[in-house]
Amino acid sequence: MITANKRLIYILLGIPLLLLIPLIAMQFTSEVNWKGFDFVAAAVILLVVGLSMEFVLRTVKQPRHRILVAIGFLVLLLLIWAELAVGIFGTPFAGS
Repeated sequence: MITANKRLIYILLGIPLLLLIPLIAMQFTSEVNWKGFDFVAAAVILLVVGLSMEFVLRTVKQPRHRILVAIGFLVLLLLIWAELAVGIFGTPFAGS
């Protein structure tokens, strides 16, 4: 159980570290222009995917099923991120 708790801590610490990348990039270029809502949306998406992955790792025992579910979550993350960034599906939430 100690390993599972360490994994959860890594997930929770990894999210702010990932969000530091665009925050630092905004200091050096005008190409990255995130608002507060962008950071909140990214944090929520990363938190939901991270906690979902943690739940799957704790409950699913077969490695093959773990891998398939992990790939599914990562594809879903990338699709949501792309939709919010550039609008690949044309929803009202589409960026630019």
